[in-house]
Amino acid sequence: MTKTGPLQADQAKVKEIIRELTRSYWMEIETVQNYIANSVNLEGIRAKEIRESLAEDIDSELGHARRLADRIHVLGGIVPGSLEFKAEQRAIQPPKDTTDVLSIIRGVIEAEDGAIEQYSKIIEICDHVDWATQDLSIELMADEQGHRREFISYLAEFDREEARKMATG
Repeated sequence: MTKTGPLQADQAKVKEIIRELTRSYWMEIETVQNYIANSVNLEGIRAKEIRESLAEDIDSELGHARRLADRIHVLGGIVPGSLEFKAEQRAIQPPKDTTDVLSIIRGVIEAEDGAIEQYSKIIEICDHVDWATQDLSIELMADEQGHRREFISYLAEFDREEARKMATG
């Protein structure tokens, strides 16, 4: 059996893995920013549970970012600083109407979909090349799938049909 891992892989592949890990890192950092804002800004009776859920998820998402940063470092990459950050999450921006809980629920689902897609990409890139990064990505993707499912259940309280479509599609 041959040894495979990032140190044995060609440097172009390692750079690609680091680039995608860095993208995931920024996605997690941006999610933390938006979860903080929305966990504070949302108002109203229907917002309480969503605020609490977002507040709880902040630590999880920050933990993902830390683990990604560690992996970037192990692979020989440099974890970027804030000047390299480019915001992308439009759907989860704090709404002007602070009682618009539904837009935040949909935004969280969209953010989780993006994270799941990104981790799937890393899993494929790492196949037979970097099993440690692949395992990490599988674990983080499973967490994101759980978060997504939680917010689909919140969506069902507002729009059962939309939630059903998202849960099966």
